[in-house]
Parts: sequence; C-alpha cells; structure tokens
Amino acid sequence: MSSTSILDRLEGFESRFEEVSTLITDPSVIADQARYVRLTREYHDLGAILAMKRRYQAALDAIDESKEILATEQDEEMRLLARQELDDAQKEIPDIEESIKLLLIPADPDDAKNAVVEIRGGTGGDEAALFAGDLFKMYQKFADTKGWQLAVSSVSEGAAGGYKEIVFTLTGSGVYGVMKYESGVHRVQRVPATETQGRVHTSAATVAVLPEAQEFEVEIHEGEIKWDTFRSGGAGGQNVNKVESGVRLRYNWKNPNTGQTEEILIECTETRDQPKNKERALARLRTFIYDREHQKYLDDIASRRRTMVSTGDRSAKIRTYNYPQGRVTDHRINYTMYNLPAFVNGDIQECIDKLTVAENAEKLKAAEL
Repeated sequence: MSSTSILDRLEGFESRFEEVSTLITDPSVIADQARYVRLTREYHDLGAILAMKRRYQAALDAIDESKEILATEQDEEMRLLARQELDDAQKEIPDIEESIKLLLIPADPDDAKNAVVEIRGGTGGDEAALFAGDLFKMYQKFADTKGWQLAVSSVSEGAAGGYKEIVFTLTGSGVYGVMKYESGVHRVQRVPATETQGRVHTSAATVAVLPEAQEFEVEIHEGEIKWDTFRSGGAGGQNVNKVESGVRLRYNWKNPNTGQTEEILIECTETRDQPKNKERALARLRTFIYDREHQKYLDDIASRRRTMVSTGDRSAKIRTYNYPQGRVTDHRINYTMYNLPAFVNGDIQECIDKLTVAENAEKLKAAEL
C-alpha cells in the first residue's frame, strides 16, 4: 500500500477525534455509562492512530527534506547527515505502516475487559482433575508476572487432588485480549502418579475464557432471582461449616438467539462474607448472559475471518502438553516449544505473542490492508 493511500485512509480521523473529545465531557453522555465507556474507548483508539499518523508524516517529511538536500547541497558533511537521516527514515517507514494497518483493524471491544476463566477436568478421571489443577497453577503464575489480580469464585476438588472444576476472575489491564487464546481443550500426555507400570496416559481439560460483563451491558431483573444459602465445605476453620456464607442463585433467562427460557444456576463460596458472595455470583451471572447473548456475534466474526487462532469453538483441541518429550504443541499455529517445565510454570507469553501475530496476519488479509 502506498503512502498516499495510507494517508487517504486516515482522512477524517482528526475531526472525529475532536468530536469525541467534546462528547466525553458532556454531562448527558457521562450519565449514559454504556455510551460513555464506548466513546472513551474510541477516544483512546483514535489517539493511538493519530499519534502514529504524526510519526508517519514526520518520517515522510524527513525523506523529502533529505532528498532535497542531497540534490542541492554541495557541503559533504551536510550530505552525509542527510544520507543518514534518509536511511533512518526509510528503515522506519515499513514498521510504521504495519502499525497503522493493525490500528485500522477494528479492535475487539472485549479485549480491554477483565476475564472469567473456567477450567474443567475432561476425559481421564482423576488424572484429568490433576491436570486441571496444573493449568490453574500455570495461569496463577502467569497472572503474577502480569500484575493481575486473581479471585476464585467456585471450586470443586478432585478426589485425588486438582479440580473437577474451578472458576476464577482475572482483573487487570487488557486481560481478556491476552487470555482469550486459552479457550479450548488442553490435552496432556504423561505417566499419572497412580500408574504402577509406567504407561503414558492421555487426559484432557477444557478452558473457557469469557469477557467479564459490566452492569450496564446486561439487563437482569434482580427481583426474579431465587437465592439460597448453604454452609461452605472444605478447609477454612470452624466458621466454614457453621455459617451459611455460601450462596446459590437461580435465574430464568430467555435466550434471545433461540427464544427459549433457560434456568441458570450459579454457586459462590469464595469468601466467608455472604453479601460479597452474592455480589460475585451476580457478576458471574452477568458474564454468563453476556457471553451467551454475544456468542452468535462472535461466531459470525470468526466465520468471516476463517481464523484458526480464536474461533470461539470451546470443543476444539488447541494444545498438547507432552511430558515424556518435554514439549508443548499449539495445534492452531503448528508451533512446538521444548520448554514444557517453564511453560507450565507460567512462561506462556511467547506462545500468546505468536498466536496474536498469526491472528493479526489473518485480520490484515481479510481487511485487504
């Protein structure tokens, strides 16, 4: 794409930026939280595009000025400086153009959100539950390196350790945009601790990563929620079994995609404080409904892009962890890493980076940029 066509595509961004700048200071817009959040996100995105446009224009101007000096200037020292500036600007142009192309692709508005992660042991019995526990520890350590906060909202422990199911929320900057690539079936090949003859077994666990919904994004009739309380089980001292701090909500929700009414059941035993557990159960309800209502939209996006990186298909096998060979393979991009101990210890950023690059390449191709 030529510099002229890139600059043509950026026409009008300046005026829209000024318009949005005015709108986000308007009291009526601030009062409409859904619109305000949408506009502040657009303001941020437009600011990034215009900053890159200024950098691009500066590089183009530097090229023109350097060429003019080389064509007219006789002083050898000036010519040397101009030649160096020309080389630097010409090297910079391709990187800036690539950045602009990526910025011009409509961003997924969910990327900036917190994430709700659900891990469930799949095929493999006790070993699947143990593997689900290993995946939880992996994400826990990864979250620590990113400075994210992790809060567990629901746990069902396995008989031999690990988890039949664990649900937790990750809070931080741009969490969903990073974690969304982890949705799918994770397969492990290793000798289980219970195996007496040293045979390698294959087990699996499913991971679902959902964008956390904000209150104003989902309409819930709280008066129609049926609440139950119960005594939490597990470790935590005498208080756990004597106080009804666990909460269970039931909510009848009409699925707009099918027209059918479904009962949603959510339990939360995260804290010993019943009001806090109610608050977190409501947050999970909002996220569940938001995810279901937007799934058709996500499926349409995925089918149009024909991307293998993040299809939204949570039954797709995305990754294999092979312990005997010490390797991890991501099947979406045919990428194999021979650093399994570090990977399961939370060092997963390199794989996520490669998935991001692969998806961006497909987006650019689809947008014909």
